[in-house]
Amino acid sequence: MSRKLSWVFSLLVVVMLLLAACGGNNETPTAVPPTPAPAATEAPAPTEAPAPTEAPAATEAPAASEAVTSTEAMTSTEGMTSTEGMTSTEATTSTEEAAPSEEVTSTEEVTSTGATTSTEEAAPSEEVTSTEASTSTEAAAGSNGLFLPEIDPATPLGKALAGEFKGTKVSIFGPFTEEDAVKFNNSMTRFEDATGIDIQYEGSKEFETTISVRVDAGDPPDIADFPQPGLLANFAKAGKVIDVSTFLDADHLKANYNQSWLDMAMKEGPDGPMMAGVWQRFNGKSLVWYPKKAFDDAGYTVPTTWDELLDLTQTIADDGDTAWCIGIESGAATGWPATDWIEDIMLRTTSLDNYDAWVAGTLPFSSPEVQAAVTKLSDIWFNDEYVYGGRSAIVSTFFGDAVTPMFSDPPKCWLHRQANFITSFFPTGTSFGTDYGFFYLPPIDPQYGKPFLIAGDIFSMFNDRPEVEAVIEYFTYGDSVKGWMEAGGALAAQNDAQLDWYGNEVERGVAQLVKDSTAFRFDGSDQMPGAVGAGSFWKGITDYVAGTVDLPTAMDEIDAAWPK
Repeated sequence: MSRKLSWVFSLLVVVMLLLAACGGNNETPTAVPPTPAPAATEAPAPTEAPAPTEAPAATEAPAASEAVTSTEAMTSTEGMTSTEGMTSTEATTSTEEAAPSEEVTSTEEVTSTGATTSTEEAAPSEEVTSTEASTSTEAAAGSNGLFLPEIDPATPLGKALAGEFKGTKVSIFGPFTEEDAVKFNNSMTRFEDATGIDIQYEGSKEFETTISVRVDAGDPPDIADFPQPGLLANFAKAGKVIDVSTFLDADHLKANYNQSWLDMAMKEGPDGPMMAGVWQRFNGKSLVWYPKKAFDDAGYTVPTTWDELLDLTQTIADDGDTAWCIGIESGAATGWPATDWIEDIMLRTTSLDNYDAWVAGTLPFSSPEVQAAVTKLSDIWFNDEYVYGGRSAIVSTFFGDAVTPMFSDPPKCWLHRQANFITSFFPTGTSFGTDYGFFYLPPIDPQYGKPFLIAGDIFSMFNDRPEVEAVIEYFTYGDSVKGWMEAGGALAAQNDAQLDWYGNEVERGVAQLVKDSTAFRFDGSDQMPGAVGAGSFWKGITDYVAGTVDLPTAMDEIDAAWPK
């Protein structure tokens, strides 16, 4: 009986407790329910933060110049933050890591194909978002896609970048055709996109003739690209081109060009000296090419002085080979490679003033200075032990074929002086650094330093409008050549052009040699009047090399062609 009462009593107690619980008792229950998950805006407890190896701290973020391609995919189960932990459902960055213009929320994910960087690391004009990888290799790129320093907004270029000339057109006429025309147009695309100026380029293989006809007819282009400064000088003298120094900042020009470029841009105008244009791209001529592996295997060393070059020439002859590959045949232009040699030697044996006077016609070919330069050429060219095929083969050997024996196994000649374009004539499959290399044509007289002979393009302005001025100003920056440098076939005259913009090692190396030079001058024959530079000079030196006239006679014949 007592057991039954005890059971009944216990049952009543349980029922009473249940009734009390269901009856809305306001007392705090003794059992503690699980803590709710924190809201997305709350940071989880520090103990929940992922390990440092899972999410780099903000101070470890790669610079904007590096591509951010984490080897570990940071998915929704991994967070990245500078000081805060993350829940398994969040993948976000702290506001310290995101640029001010980016709002990185808790719903963004940082994956293996994208990451944010701090504003201190990203270039000011680059927007690196949480879903993009920064792949830029230069921190100088602006938001407009141009690699320019800060441009004064009051200058023509500054106004163009502000959109003031959007919808305008600028015509450019030059000698670039086919592939070169494509490269030039491609190199201008970013400028067109950034400014809204439409660059309308027209190229012609008959540029020299056509530009004269158009100017005489009163229909000049806005801008013309002159590969022969001598022709430009005629237009400058006649007052047909604009003096670009009237709107270009002199300090900028001095900072971004070697003084030699500025000197070569000066032409005689109707009222005295004027800056007739700006230099954009060029090619280097003071180069000697050689079969690198065979050269090294033979134990030869690259000469750094003219005497060492002559010693190397003799050593190769003593070894039973001819050192030099030389040919000057070029159809109606036969002889031009010889003029390049003489120009290079002139720069190394006399002053820049004398070189300029020679180009201008005030220092005659019959002068001791010019004849001394030709004699130094003769010391090599007229020695049959030094030249492949001997002196008699020079005039009849096509200039593009002259280098071919250098690639024989073993080489039949070892040295070839020519501009950097000559690689287009090298046998298919040859590679720089193994099959060939190049070095600077050594100086002769130390007092004249290390000059460099070049050819290139000077852009001149015929029509003075603000949008045309903006294009000319743009040409004074390396960015105007950047696209062409990357594609190959152009060297930049501007100091702000970066060596890593060059698309191949050869042009990068040539550009470095030019930067290391003490001065340079443009191809002399290209600056002389056509009757001389593309006439009597070619013919006179060809006759001399062929042996049909002596040196004094050849020089007198060249001088006689100068316009009176």
